[in-house]
Amino acid sequence: MEPTSKLLPGADGNRIHALEWSQEGVPLVLVHGFGNDAHIWDDFAPLAAPHYHVVAIDLRGHGDSDHDPERRYQWDDHVRDLESVTAALGFERMVLVGHSLGGRTCLLFAGRNTEKMAGLVVVDTGPEHDPRGQIRIRQEVEGRTAATGAEGDGSLASVAEYEQVLAHNYPAAQPAAIKRMAQSELKQREDGRYVRKADPGFMMAMATASAEEQEAYEEETRQKLWQACRDVPCPTLVVRGAASDILSAETADEMVDEVLQKGSLAVVPQSAHSVMTDNPEGFNEAVAAFVLG
Repeated sequence: MEPTSKLLPGADGNRIHALEWSQEGVPLVLVHGFGNDAHIWDDFAPLAAPHYHVVAIDLRGHGDSDHDPERRYQWDDHVRDLESVTAALGFERMVLVGHSLGGRTCLLFAGRNTEKMAGLVVVDTGPEHDPRGQIRIRQEVEGRTAATGAEGDGSLASVAEYEQVLAHNYPAAQPAAIKRMAQSELKQREDGRYVRKADPGFMMAMATASAEEQEAYEEETRQKLWQACRDVPCPTLVVRGAASDILSAETADEMVDEVLQKGSLAVVPQSAHSVMTDNPEGFNEAVAAFVLG
């Protein structure tokens, strides 16, 4: 099964790239995490496609979506893109599945578009993030924005070279997932070298923000996300990687047991933060039981 590639109108005049896996049934929209793209769902999308109208999007500044010229990459910007894309597709009621950055985007979307939500899956993220994982991600971002190639411009000589970077950042990921990520996250320049598709401006904003600025922004985000959890009326599955350093067991339990109106929890073994690449079978089984059951 191969998806159809299309460009859809996002907010602020940006074009959002999407992979459409099927066209029949209730819409199911897949939203990736920071630094990834729509192909992160290539193992799961074919499973859902016979039952849903499945669309996976590239967030602005990622994949084949436009880079925002003004570097507008705040949470609200991603939510507005999701609102614009789903409106362009004519989706009036849908299931959202989002990982990490995409999971928070989906949660915020659901909190302010409650009437459109048939279901929600939040993958290894929530209102609170474990400081260990935040430090790790910041270090990865700094590493990705630094010059990596012999040219000193962050370019790479080959896709295989980027596979090595990904294997270091995703130590539990399956080799097939690493290869797919390396292929989809890079583009080749005219001189033959490779660069990441992700907007360096997005990366730089995260890498250069002070600790105080990050904490203030995170606190504002925490408040909005907890409120969104309280507001979401639809069945919501929280998926946590058993070895996650981002979503703690305590936060996941609080979301499901105390805040979400119709929350349930799935803990996927042998996986860290990137659940769908670390244990694709376990992830597919957990989410399929929710969206197909």
